[in-house]
Amino acid sequence: MGIDSDGCVFNSMELKQKKCLLPAVVKNWNLEPIRKYVIETGEFVNLYSKWRGMNRFSALAMVFDLLRQRNEVRESEVKIPETESLREWIKKETRPSNAALKVAVGKTGDSFLKQTLKWSEAANEAIAEVSKDISLFDFVEESLKKLKEKADIVVVSATPEEALKREWETYNISQYTRAVCGQELGNKKEQIALASNGKYKKEHMLMLGDASGDLKAAKENDTLFYPINPGRENKSWEKFYNKAMDKFFNGEYEGKYESQLIEEFEKCLPNIPPWEKL
Repeated sequence: MGIDSDGCVFNSMELKQKKCLLPAVVKNWNLEPIRKYVIETGEFVNLYSKWRGMNRFSALAMVFDLLRQRNEVRESEVKIPETESLREWIKKETRPSNAALKVAVGKTGDSFLKQTLKWSEAANEAIAEVSKDISLFDFVEESLKKLKEKADIVVVSATPEEALKREWETYNISQYTRAVCGQELGNKKEQIALASNGKYKKEHMLMLGDASGDLKAAKENDTLFYPINPGRENKSWEKFYNKAMDKFFNGEYEGKYESQLIEEFEKCLPNIPPWEKL
């Protein structure tokens, strides 16, 4: 049983993006004159689109690319940073993290990578400060207790491992897990493969997530998927606890039931920015 963390178990996605990661983008690249558009673009990529939940470094590159295309930003004449060096690093680095980026900065001395590391470290400091305001979604702990009786629970997340362990231990739910996998162990596809390691049948594996990347990682591992729908997280967990979990353990989940849930989930995650519809 693979379970994502931010935005899935914890009501933390909006808090971390709106209070920590996105304000740090504005500050670190001196983008205050276009703050409104930076925040709006960042929220779309990281919260309200099919790219929700992607690795923070890939998301940063996408945010800058989208900003460069916006008429409002062009008219402002604010220079948007070029992201070539970051994209090259992402292509080569299979496990993008602050530690890996620090190594790359040491080797290349690249100014944009150095600034990106500064941004990411500042964001982590801010996240640690607001972690006290994070809460669990309804029915999470009840579900974990019920799951532990029949399943091996593994946290599968793009969040740094240090933050994951702190949050799960703070809320006393790490006791239900067999392992906690953060970005240091690779992407979610790699984490699921590492955790399952050929030990389980396809119909005995289930990934819970709130982003398209979670669904993709599950299907690339031939794993079943249960969506925690953005904006309807509490209802999703209630349905999982009362119905979907039993269907999974009874061998009734795969097929029509899973397909209907995924169809509903995909409608929650558009790929066209709202400003392009105006």
